Amino acid sequence: MTLHRYRSHRCDELRKSDVGQTIRLSGWVHRVRDHGGVLFIDLRDHFGVTQVVADPDSPAFNLAESVRSEWVIRIDGEVKARSDDTVNANLPTGEIEVFAREIEVLSKADELPLPVFGEPDYPEDTRLKYRFLDLRRETLHNNIMARTKIIARMREAMNGAGFTEFSTPILTASSPEGARDFLVPSRLHHGKFYALPQAPQQYKQLIMMSGFDRYFQIAPCFRDEDPRADRLPGEFYQLDLEMSFVEQDDVLGTMEPVLRDVFRAFADGRPVTETFPRIAYDEAIRKYGTDKPDLRNPIVMEDVSEHFRGSGFKVFAGILDKSEKNQVWAIPAKTGGSRAFCDRMNSWAQGEGQPGLGYIFWREEGGKLEGAGPIAKNIGEERTEAIRTQLGLEAGDACFFAAGDPAQFHKFAGDARTRAGEELDLVDRDRFELAWIVDFPFYEWDEENKKIEFSHNPFSMPQGGREALEKAQGEGDEALLGLKAYQYDLVCNGFEIASGGIRNHLPQTMVKAFEIAGLDKETVEREFGGLYRAFHYGAPPHGGMAAGVDRIVMLLLGEKNLREITMFPMNQQAQDLLLGAPGDVSAAQLRDLNIRVNPKAKE
Repeated sequence: MTLHRYRSHRCDELRKSDVGQTIRLSGWVHRVRDHGGVLFIDLRDHFGVTQVVADPDSPAFNLAESVRSEWVIRIDGEVKARSDDTVNANLPTGEIEVFAREIEVLSKADELPLPVFGEPDYPEDTRLKYRFLDLRRETLHNNIMARTKIIARMREAMNGAGFTEFSTPILTASSPEGARDFLVPSRLHHGKFYALPQAPQQYKQLIMMSGFDRYFQIAPCFRDEDPRADRLPGEFYQLDLEMSFVEQDDVLGTMEPVLRDVFRAFADGRPVTETFPRIAYDEAIRKYGTDKPDLRNPIVMEDVSEHFRGSGFKVFAGILDKSEKNQVWAIPAKTGGSRAFCDRMNSWAQGEGQPGLGYIFWREEGGKLEGAGPIAKNIGEERTEAIRTQLGLEAGDACFFAAGDPAQFHKFAGDARTRAGEELDLVDRDRFELAWIVDFPFYEWDEENKKIEFSHNPFSMPQGGREALEKAQGEGDEALLGLKAYQYDLVCNGFEIASGGIRNHLPQTMVKAFEIAGLDKETVEREFGGLYRAFHYGAPPHGGMAAGVDRIVMLLLGEKNLREITMFPMNQQAQDLLLGAPGDVSAAQLRDLNIRVNPKAKE
């Protein structure tokens, strides 16, 4: 029988039914074991592992003694059944082994800078410099394959929903909105620069204005941002989409089943939200302290200002008297009713730069339920009981308080909610809770520059359109800050995984929206000329969104860091340690671009 040059089978294929066959395998030496003069080689390829045996009677024995981890070898041999006591039920090929007749070394490996077998922890920079070795490790290898399957499922679902995949340019124009651009100098147009797209935002809107109905792509996006665990430096990928002749409900109604399908397909039996709730931005801030709440945490914050107004707890009473904006929020903590836990939360708050975290906890004394702690003592039994009743708390429970202007303290209150839920093990980690956050503010206040600016996406349609903008402009900043946008996010387990909006497709409305944010008509025409021009030639009402592919994959695979689901990521300093980017270029290349690099000034 003539065998293929390198293999007749893959390393995951052989079964008991293949016993007696002469076969050929190729792969990497995963590990070598010597059991009393008999050599066992675990041979690994992309698909799996097969155990190869060579004893002193094997013509391949001498060569088998010399092979080392991660050498690439070809083996010819006979498939044999394992004895019952040596069957490995954890391997698909665990009922057989291959008796080696011939071994060919296809490629040797130097001493390994990090082991593939066993996957022990190693410094991240070592893993990234030798990423080709790191990618051979089972967990990371499987993560990358799972990512590929998740993206394939996204494409399948989008095609099924009537979308067409289009590609948009990678070299485009720099835009003033969003993060820093990665700039690319032009050789043909000295002094001019392209930019890598932060997102295909303008192009996808232009596709709708070109008469196409539903667009999507798995789009690479580039932002010169500082890295963090849930955001890689440099590039990331998003499921980008746009739809013509739609309102907000149409986009949400189309994409909810698509994304639910993707989550269900890869949730590995974990529950996925059946119908995604829609939560207004203001409600999310009040209940959870954040616009990306983790709904696995059952804690819901409540306004308890009425119980402190005019009370004996002068700190909160004074805060409430100071301004009508000020409130007191309660963070109920079921099962948190011990002084030790409350003191831990107080210490945590101080570590966050707060003066502390006031609390009440309830206990049963002599058959009577009573509140304990300094606040309970100061406000009295009646007010303490009213708080307990409002929050539905019992003996063994506690609640914590945050007071002041909610615009200033809501983030801290949300962090305290998260901390309490995790410390008390109230969060059901084995599920996916998804929700739409809607009705985002159209504008926000830029404290540093003392001006109004866009809150989320400058291309979104304000609720009420141009008329609402003009009315609010006449009433002042407070009215402008109260305007809502047709803007929405999808959140899952405390992460924003998608964001979108209904677009502002009317040029007069666009100019007015930017004017309020401090950008005149000339600036709009200069910075967004293509889009602005297209709006004058029959623009359909349209909207869309973009879902973060990397973050969705990270959540589905239960990883904490995006580097664990990305094939060739940069490190925390935005460096590619494998290929050495960013790197120096030649003087000739710089001359072609008419660029001179100034030496960095000494600090």
